[in-house]
Amino acid sequence: MSKAVEVKNVTKKYRLYRNEKHKFLGLFLPFIPYRNKTANKNLNFTINKGESVAILGRNGSGKSTILKLITQVIYPTKGEVNVNGRINAILQLSAGFEPEFTGRENIYLKGTINGFSKSQMADYEEEIVEFADIGEYIDQPVRTYSSGMKARLGFAVSMILTPEILIVDEALSVGDDEFKNKCIKKVRETIERDNVTLLLVTHSTKTAQEFCDRGIVLDQGTNVFDGPVAEASAYYRGKVLGLPPVLGAQINKK
Repeated sequence: MSKAVEVKNVTKKYRLYRNEKHKFLGLFLPFIPYRNKTANKNLNFTINKGESVAILGRNGSGKSTILKLITQVIYPTKGEVNVNGRINAILQLSAGFEPEFTGRENIYLKGTINGFSKSQMADYEEEIVEFADIGEYIDQPVRTYSSGMKARLGFAVSMILTPEILIVDEALSVGDDEFKNKCIKKVRETIERDNVTLLLVTHSTKTAQEFCDRGIVLDQGTNVFDGPVAEASAYYRGKVLGLPPVLGAQINKK
């Protein structure tokens, strides 16, 4: 089976400085004091194309760091991360918007950032506008949008431009309940129709079992469990959180 993501012996360390001034000076002066923080330590896992994998862990377990490594926002201190396929990451939905551009202009901007041509974006434009459902604001500057409207537009662009690898970080729902259900339905349809590889980062074992077949549990930056999602959820609740088991915890994905 073809590999979508391969994480090999990955360790990521950050330098923590006393304040922003020291952080800036540390770029140029080696004697500025700092302490090391290890976010991920000797991580190893492979995700094959078409798999749906949940990464479970408490705050500070290294979940967000491994996402940044996979999306190449940052790079490992040791080891290597190999990605085979076009990634679309639903992390900060409003990131990458130009405030002075209209929503419609930002659709083309986001498309260009993701490697799509202007003619390709013209084919997707109306579908994105319809899904975002923000009315006449689509032709107003994004600086006039509420945070919810930005999130709607960001989600619409991310999901309509079908990825090969979809990464979702605690962002399966935005806005009101109606739009939340619309987003969840779209994610399911995309995964099933296009055989998209899903990497879902979450605290929720319920969400993990709704969308994924496999679970990876991180604790203090280390991979402590990798297996079927129901077993991963039980391990996370029991061994990591110290919670009692939930009766009927296995959830059938629709």
